[in-house]
Amino acid sequence: MSRARRSDKRHFHRVAHDAPATLSRDDKILPCKILDLSLKGCLIELSNDWDFEPGQIYELRIDLSPTVRIVMDVSLAHRDGTKAGFVCQRADLDSISALKRLVELNLGDEELLERDLRALASSSDH
Repeated sequence: MSRARRSDKRHFHRVAHDAPATLSRDDKILPCKILDLSLKGCLIELSNDWDFEPGQIYELRIDLSPTVRIVMDVSLAHRDGTKAGFVCQRADLDSISALKRLVELNLGDEELLERDLRALASSSDH
């Protein structure tokens, strides 16, 4: 699927963010770079090749500052070379709050954030 067609299906605003992160499962830890984030997932760039298992849950840790970290359980949505898109399956309240604040600051429009939050709530009802 082309990038343009994928973006047409997006229901959440993505914000570009260059943050160090790690993706892990069991005892494997893979450093990665966050390219963009939304309330529903992220796009990362991988530094190493890693065979992702379909349906598996991975832990994504994003260090926003020495005291603020986003931790979420994610699953692979798509992969194209060194870039991979992940869907958030679960996150703790502190991580959700930090992610919400990051999106809010980057969007600069509270109405857009509220629309994303409504979309997130309606998608979790299904």
